[in-house]
Amino acid sequence: MDIANLSAIDIHTHAEISCWNPFDNYGEEYDRAADKYFRSSRRPTIQESIDYYRERKIGLVMFGVDSESNLGRRRIPNEEIAEAAQKNSDIMIAFGSVDPHKGKMGAREVRRLIEEHGVKGFKFHPTVQGFHPYDRMAWPLYEVIAEHKLPAIFHTGHSGIGSGMRCGGGLRLEYSNPMHLDDVAIDFPDMQIIMAHPSFPWQDEALSVATHKPNVWIDLSGWSPKYFPKQLVQYANTLLKDRILFGSDYPLITPDRWMKDFQEAGFKPEVMPGVLKDNAVRLLGLK
Repeated sequence: MDIANLSAIDIHTHAEISCWNPFDNYGEEYDRAADKYFRSSRRPTIQESIDYYRERKIGLVMFGVDSESNLGRRRIPNEEIAEAAQKNSDIMIAFGSVDPHKGKMGAREVRRLIEEHGVKGFKFHPTVQGFHPYDRMAWPLYEVIAEHKLPAIFHTGHSGIGSGMRCGGGLRLEYSNPMHLDDVAIDFPDMQIIMAHPSFPWQDEALSVATHKPNVWIDLSGWSPKYFPKQLVQYANTLLKDRILFGSDYPLITPDRWMKDFQEAGFKPEVMPGVLKDNAVRLLGLK
């Protein structure tokens, strides 16, 4: 990443459409529910997302979510995202996503993605993937990530995926309680853990774990900053100012909207550069 020419780094963007595989419309009702929840229907290709971010001089970390076991929906290939990152290395970093239910086979994939495709971290979504982060089923994957001292992003809190669907689409919010990451942070101190999103309704739990465990970070994606809980802004301005990260959740929320609201959300001027870029530079080892 050419960090000198970037105004910010968005740690949380999604690959939505594969140009390698045909579109899998199985489970598309989850997309429609998310569109309604976020009031967005934007579904760009990977290259369209890259072009959007390059125009704004914002770096991006992009990933898919492998939920093949729980939702039965074909994932976007990790290799496709990794190849795009290699071709656009001035602005983009690829994270992988491997369903923890794949066990040792999943751990082999994690290793291959790191060692052969240059993937720089991983994304887990406990609610959509249907697992508790502390479940030892996921340990083989964490072990490889920790061995390479790479970060892992975990969705925390309420999920816009499934919101409003009958039975919430069968997705259990409890899987994404941030307190479940406490055990993971203890057993894998060499894996930097990023709690994604303001963790409604468990914001205090998230702040507690992040304050207590120095390998835990928080990204601010998935919400407009004007709706952030007061205590999240307070901790971002003080005890956690070095471990708070800008993330949008693009394309569901755009960085344009996020940054506009960020300016008015009560963050101290001296804290803003760290949130927008400098903390991510340290986390990702870009300097």
